[in-house]
Amino acid sequence: MTQAILIDTNSWLQNIEELLLQQKYEQAVAACYELIEIEPNNKLYYWYLGLIFLLQEQSTEAQTTWFMAMLEGEPEELERWNIELLEVLEAQAQKFKALENYNAAWIIRKQIKEFCPTNIDNLLHLLLTAIKLNNDSEEGLNLLKELIKLLLSQQEEPTFELLMQMLQALLDYAPLHQSTLDLVEACLPYIRNNDENYIFMSVLLPAMVKIGHTLWQGEIAAKYAEIYLKLEPDNTEILRHLAAFYQNANNYDQGIETAKRRLSLVKEIPDLIASNLLLIRGLMSAGGYWQDALAAFVKHESLILKLIEEQPKNLSSVKISQLLNSYYFAPYFRDQPRYDRLIQNQLVKLCQANTQIYAQNDIARCRQRHQERKIQGVINEKLKIGYLSHCLRSHSVGWLARWLFQHHDRKKFQIHGYFINSKHLSEPLHQWYLSQVDKANHANYSNEIVEQIYNDNIDILIDLDSITLDVTCEVLCVKPAPIQVSWLGWDASGIPTVDYFIADPYVLPENAQEYYSEKIWRLPQTYVAVEGFEIGIPSLRRDSLDIPSDAVIYLSAQKSYKRNADTVRLQMRIIKEVPNSYFLIKGTAEEESLKSFFYQIAEEEGVNTSQLRFIPDVSLESIHRANLAIADVVLDTFPYNGATTTLETLWMCIPIVTKVGEQFAARNSYTMMMNAGITEGIAWTDKEYIEWGVRLGKDVTLRQEVSWKLRQSRQTAPLWNAKQFTLEMEKAYEQMWQTYIHS
Repeated sequence: MTQAILIDTNSWLQNIEELLLQQKYEQAVAACYELIEIEPNNKLYYWYLGLIFLLQEQSTEAQTTWFMAMLEGEPEELERWNIELLEVLEAQAQKFKALENYNAAWIIRKQIKEFCPTNIDNLLHLLLTAIKLNNDSEEGLNLLKELIKLLLSQQEEPTFELLMQMLQALLDYAPLHQSTLDLVEACLPYIRNNDENYIFMSVLLPAMVKIGHTLWQGEIAAKYAEIYLKLEPDNTEILRHLAAFYQNANNYDQGIETAKRRLSLVKEIPDLIASNLLLIRGLMSAGGYWQDALAAFVKHESLILKLIEEQPKNLSSVKISQLLNSYYFAPYFRDQPRYDRLIQNQLVKLCQANTQIYAQNDIARCRQRHQERKIQGVINEKLKIGYLSHCLRSHSVGWLARWLFQHHDRKKFQIHGYFINSKHLSEPLHQWYLSQVDKANHANYSNEIVEQIYNDNIDILIDLDSITLDVTCEVLCVKPAPIQVSWLGWDASGIPTVDYFIADPYVLPENAQEYYSEKIWRLPQTYVAVEGFEIGIPSLRRDSLDIPSDAVIYLSAQKSYKRNADTVRLQMRIIKEVPNSYFLIKGTAEEESLKSFFYQIAEEEGVNTSQLRFIPDVSLESIHRANLAIADVVLDTFPYNGATTTLETLWMCIPIVTKVGEQFAARNSYTMMMNAGITEGIAWTDKEYIEWGVRLGKDVTLRQEVSWKLRQSRQTAPLWNAKQFTLEMEKAYEQMWQTYIHS
């Protein structure tokens, strides 16, 4: 008879648990009372009865039920009963979590905390539940502070896997919060072997990259990297990212020193190239280390040539991604496209060959799809155009590409946007781009993007990044679309799987095809057109800069990468020749090193440094453009011209002096000026650059004539006719497609 009752009560307990999980509390209470009547000394029923009250948010009744059940127990019994009660609560919390009933799990976990305030694993579970409930209240923050305090005290050992789950969840939930940084630091004492270190790094590194490159918070990302380096000071992968984070946060000195430190630790050529590139980037970003940067570039070129000579065939995907854009700085140092494009083409060809090994399945699948479509004559009703970029936001590319998106013929073309590292952006221009595409895709990793492009069945993929982003290069190497085209973002990448590079009659010399691996597709007039720019209220005034009202103001508004010592010397000679002239220098850089750089050249050329003014960046592009109006003449850079800045200068009707070279980067201003209908200011030699600078500075009438011509050009010039430009781009797409399907 007793055995029959025991079996019956066990099934009743199962029934109670089911009622609990279904939140049928009244029935569960009745069942508990019935069991207590059958076996009044079985404490398990009281634990469940109190739990039911707890879940109904009757915490006083719950605690009273448990207390009364333990009232007459001996010390040994009380200890055993407490353990039993906690086991019931723990088991039910886990079950509710599995059912994603996080509110019930939260209630139970809070009760466990009352019983065991220093139970670190329960606190971890409680915080994980709070994140699931999106509970960012003061209570949640206080719990996190408690956890950090417990971890730092090292009184109790957490379950390592659970600690890492908590860290991952918090990095996803609140990556920029100071408490998240504090938690990362508090984890360090619990990482005691290589396996745990590997897990910790696998959690922290992707979060760091996201913070630094997707959320654009380089300073915070650097703090995470600094914490990790306390564990492993010579970790070259962390140092690589840390150097970039410092540089992105305008912490130039530390960015340079960290790049040097990494360079001293690596031995293999691909790693030496990646480290040296970081060093060049740091030196160029700072703006005042021209000779150091030039020396680093000479070393860089020799490393790349050595790698090309060796032709390794076992490069990892990580090393390939670092190499694809490693020759990025060549056009900033010199104008030798025939030589530099040969190196660039050979480098990316080497990367492509190695990509075919590690990504052979994706490459083969895409190639087969393209062949099948071609054989079967499968044609989409509309041409599917995919635009791939991380710059479709408040960025030079974003400001210039928008007119093409706006004027696309939606009857003929279906537009897809592949937005890299942009998922968390809420800025207006990016949101505008999202509204302009038929389908928007956000992804950060090349394999995800390749899969999306493949599934979308894109006909023509337009790359707007070239080699400025490794992820874009990786996508292009796989060739998920049958036709791939580079446009606008930079010079051509040289990647063998890119079919075309968009140009015009001016931006590349007539013989350029001799050293381009892509087929150059020249549009009839201009390779870019805009319908203007938003102009704000200027923040610069002559009197605030201590410049007389009758003075001639020259301006150079370029980022530090473009500050070439030879060009600055030419600019100083212009200033010296024009009486009552001042030179405004604008652009992100390290202020002291930049000033030192300009002052030294000014003194060598006999220019009084009091004629120089260094003006800071402003928060809005519209204000930057309005501030251009303070200039009488803009002096362009060489061998890397302005592009967006040139367009802005021309739109503001300000004369500009540019020197024309051979490479794409040295001909941007030239093509824009030609397509705006002016030749005044176009120089082909150093001598002509100085002559135009001096002439435009001294001849106010000439400046007025150029300004008037630019104002008139708004109604007639190809540069400002975005509708016509869009028609020409669309015609190019159609011709590319016809060539492809009939080849």
